[in-house]
Amino acid sequence: MAGPLSGIKVLDFTWALAGPYGVMALADLGADVLKIETPQQNETRRGMGPYTHDVSTYFFSVNRGKRSLMLDLKAPEAREIIYRLVTQVDVVTENFSPGTMDRLGFGYEALQKINPALVYASTSGFGQTGPYRQRGAVDAIVQGMGGVMSMTGHSGGPPARAGYSIGDMAGGMFTAIGVLSALVERATSGLGQHVDVGMLDCQVALMENALVRHLATGEVPGPVGYRHPLSTPHQALPASDGWVVLAGVKDTNWQLFCGIIGCDDLITDERFAANASRTAHYADLEPILFEAFRKRTVSEWLDLLSEHFLIGPLNTVADMARDPQVAARDMIVELPTWTGGSLRVANTPVKLSRTPGGATRGASKPGQHTRDALADAGYSPAEIEDLIGRGVAADGPAG
Repeated sequence: MAGPLSGIKVLDFTWALAGPYGVMALADLGADVLKIETPQQNETRRGMGPYTHDVSTYFFSVNRGKRSLMLDLKAPEAREIIYRLVTQVDVVTENFSPGTMDRLGFGYEALQKINPALVYASTSGFGQTGPYRQRGAVDAIVQGMGGVMSMTGHSGGPPARAGYSIGDMAGGMFTAIGVLSALVERATSGLGQHVDVGMLDCQVALMENALVRHLATGEVPGPVGYRHPLSTPHQALPASDGWVVLAGVKDTNWQLFCGIIGCDDLITDERFAANASRTAHYADLEPILFEAFRKRTVSEWLDLLSEHFLIGPLNTVADMARDPQVAARDMIVELPTWTGGSLRVANTPVKLSRTPGGATRGASKPGQHTRDALADAGYSPAEIEDLIGRGVAADGPAG
């Protein structure tokens, strides 16, 4: 069934991770995404490995469901092609350094004159304004500048990058949110607008309690490893055969918790009577909890505690991929590659009852839709052959 964005057309100039991830969310929800790629593109240039079925798994994982138009944006003829396409689309997305699209003739001011209803989304490291606007940035840079690395890892240890690219992907997610909000507003005004998303801004927005806690008290949050900085116990704990993650222990059920784990002595210990005190005396409490939890298996702790508390296993990626809840939610799907194989990828987490959408198509072969896109832009078969012959466009990957 068609997704909720069926009928929305996106011209996508994004590359690497942040932009493509956000645009993929739109494609999963039914948008028709035409991705611009360079005529020199092949799988090695498209993205990192591993390469399975001669396909970049990195590229495939964030560009599924998009059509591919190979176009040399620096060629003089490219401007006319893009201008024609812009009259037919609802959204343009890009994540070049600020000013790049302007120099190519494809900036917001130029394109909105051609299509006043155009929603134009720019994703960059620091946004279109401010003293850092011209600086480049990748995931690790904004994790570092956004405070994430300073709070990740264990107390006394070195800074640590979050285990996946939250700097990039947060930028992509907020870009998708910005595009959707602008499309909703356009339904009333009839006009498009420029969506400006900075990756550093997104890290600030995700800081939640850590930022407000600092601004309110002056405290500088640091790393606390596997536990929560304000709630105790709210953390990972070692079982005899793995780890569990526990939450939901409150002052009102602390005595029950102590009884279930076989630590009745903790009930009368004033250091642990209230959450604030348990947190303040965590160094004393941790070895007691660790010793208690190592006496049973993960499965036993899940059975004992799940009725009264929040608890789950600490999964590896492999464990997560086999989890029955993940399977029940159809969160891993198998999609065909353009080389004849298939890859399993994460599905969209957005579940809609009437217009579900979802990941149904793999990433396209480079240039797979070049001829169709040029025809849609009004070029004749002879003109298309001429554009491809002169290297302005291409309908296949580079050798």
